[in-house]
Parts: sequence; C-alpha cells; structure tokens
Amino acid sequence: MNTPKELKYTESDEWILVEGEVATVGLTDFAQDQLSDLVYFEALVEVGETIEHEANLATVESVKSTGDVLSPISGEIIEINPALDDEPDVVNTDPYGEGWMFKIKIANPEELTDLLNDTEYIDQIEE
Repeated sequence: MNTPKELKYTESDEWILVEGEVATVGLTDFAQDQLSDLVYFEALVEVGETIEHEANLATVESVKSTGDVLSPISGEIIEINPALDDEPDVVNTDPYGEGWMFKIKIANPEELTDLLNDTEYIDQIEE
C-alpha cells in the first residue's frame, strides 16, 4: 500500500497535500483499493463555494460500492479535477497524482494538526 510521507491523512481515507495556503485532496490508495474500479465521480460542491471541515465534497461509485469524499479542512473550493468527469478510474491508477479531486484554499490552518501522518494512517487501517 502506497502512503507517501509528505501527505496527511484522514480517518475517512482522504489524503491532503498542503502547499502554502492551498490543499490538494483526494482518496487514498487504500480507499481506492477497497472501492475497486471507480466508474463514477460526482462533485457535490462548486468552485468558489466555502465548505466546512468534514463537508461531503463528492460521491464516488465503483463496481463494488458507493463512497463519500469528505473535506479534511475548512476553506474555499478553488479547483475540481475536470478529468474525473470522463475518467474517474484515474483515481485507481494514480490516486496521489492525476487522481486528485479538489484544491481548497485553507481557511483554518489549525485543522491540519488533527490529521494523521503516514505512520498513524497505516496503523489505523491495519486495525
């Protein structure tokens, strides 16, 4: 299982990469593996929308099940990955690269302290 050290993680299986005041968010390698082949991605928010921590950002569907993507932080949606409309399965092949889902302008940097590092995330999913 791939869990890059430079990322932070949520207990609900999202990853977050912080670059300045912008956070890139997606589903972890573990989550995409559990869901299996993604066939549908629906963003439930729009660019410019302000969201709260743990807001439901998207619904993803696979051949096995349906899942929600929750926001690890509060902020403003500044970009939604347009590739996921036509190719949601890129999350399966490249969850930490081309499979990113949202870019969020961080409103409350203190929320980042509640996220898991790679070791804590691995420990959580192994329980």
